[in-house]
Amino acid sequence: MGDSPDLAVAKRLMDGAKAEGFRFERIAEGPDAPVVGVRDSVGYRDEIYLAGFSDSCTAIRRKRFSLIVPGGLPVIERVSGDALTVLRKAVCEWIV
Repeated sequence: MGDSPDLAVAKRLMDGAKAEGFRFERIAEGPDAPVVGVRDSVGYRDEIYLAGFSDSCTAIRRKRFSLIVPGGLPVIERVSGDALTVLRKAVCEWIV
């Protein structure tokens, strides 16, 4: 049985994210466990949290500074929603 259209698109977006420098890892045991992806560039730290296809996925873009910032790097953009929405935003719109 083949993948659903949404799953096929998500797999392509994940491949694109990896090609753009995201490193993914599972944060729990099991094949359906949540996945976190991180990409560091000179100007930004991008993070993706995928917990299935439901509306429990998030991506965060943080601005990097040469100085230590109290409280961590400031969030300049955030998107929440389903996996496709989050992956499209992080992969297609957040240019390194």
